Amino acid sequence: MNMNKVTIEEIRLKGKKVIIRADFNVPLDSNLNITDDTRIRSTLPTINYAIDEGAKVILSSHLGRPKGHFDQRYSLAPVAKRLGRLLEKKVNFAQDCVGPEVEEKVAKLEPGDVLLLENLRFHPGEESNDESFSRSLASFGDVYINDAFGAVHRDHASITGITKFVPLCGVGFLMKKEIEYLEGAVANPPRPFVAILGGAKVSGKIGVIENFGKKVDKVIIGGGMAFTFLHAMGYEVGKSLVEPDVMKFALEIKDHAIEKGIKFYLPVDCVVANSMDPGAETKIVPVQEIPKGWMGLDIGPASVKLFSEALANAKTILWNGPMGVFEMDAYSRGTFAVAHAVGNAYALSIIGGGDTALAVYRAGESENMSFISTGGGAALQLLEGKKLPGLAVLPNRKE
Repeated sequence: MNMNKVTIEEIRLKGKKVIIRADFNVPLDSNLNITDDTRIRSTLPTINYAIDEGAKVILSSHLGRPKGHFDQRYSLAPVAKRLGRLLEKKVNFAQDCVGPEVEEKVAKLEPGDVLLLENLRFHPGEESNDESFSRSLASFGDVYINDAFGAVHRDHASITGITKFVPLCGVGFLMKKEIEYLEGAVANPPRPFVAILGGAKVSGKIGVIENFGKKVDKVIIGGGMAFTFLHAMGYEVGKSLVEPDVMKFALEIKDHAIEKGIKFYLPVDCVVANSMDPGAETKIVPVQEIPKGWMGLDIGPASVKLFSEALANAKTILWNGPMGVFEMDAYSRGTFAVAHAVGNAYALSIIGGGDTALAVYRAGESENMSFISTGGGAALQLLEGKKLPGLAVLPNRKE
């Protein structure tokens, strides 16, 4: 699968000011320490390449949702520190992402220097894709490289707006790899191809299920979304999460898949509790026996066995969405067991970002996955067959 976008390798960077849009949206604890730096590490090949080519590197990113004004909790200062350690060189940090202070710092850059700008979302112009904000960002660079796959589905100033005002644009190595893996999985997967879909809601995954309906051999449904299917099939699901407005659609998806010869798996048992309280009483029941007033919070051991059997002969596995509320210890077993089954399968395994990536990491299976996407929402849109705004605006290769 060859991506037809201009990449960083095709642009002369020597001596040029290169703006790299990275995705440094990393989790921080209450003391503002980075708890997982996967996203920073993923961008290192692009940053190092630009440094080696003698570019003046200007990095920009968002972090969290500060709603258009400065908020210390979302400062990228900790990222500058961690990045400096990973690159083993000084990373200059600007207290803003536009304005005179940034201009001054950019003017002082020598080839091979790195400057990280403060959180883009401290300005309302980032999310509203404001033209003058885009222009200000663009004014610092001769080249723009988008390596932020996790944000490429957003129509924001640093993703789409900026490209109108920088003469040379392209994609970084991480973006290229993400797109080749995900498009490849959809275009021409080695078979059997199994999609595992979990997470809370069916509605968020409708597009993926519809697009995949043409391509997969088996679909495994877990997580909160399974209860919408079970409820639609007439089962009592107690206080489990259900989306009444998509129940009819859920049944159609299931029947449609079965008509096409796609194997369709739903949980056969689940872990239920009478409240979300960490100390709540839990029990394992078949899905036909969920007590009124209880809620399903994880798949049970029989479902784990069933799903593991279904994955045993897979050649391609695409997994998006956990099997339960894995953040809580009592409901993490199902998700972790599926992570082990995917890790042990002799398959090309693609993990679709966000919570699933975190779950795989906590299960200690990250090393055993072929590819872990850094972008949950972006991965979903690509898998739905939708255009990604940040990619659409970048130039295509001339044949």
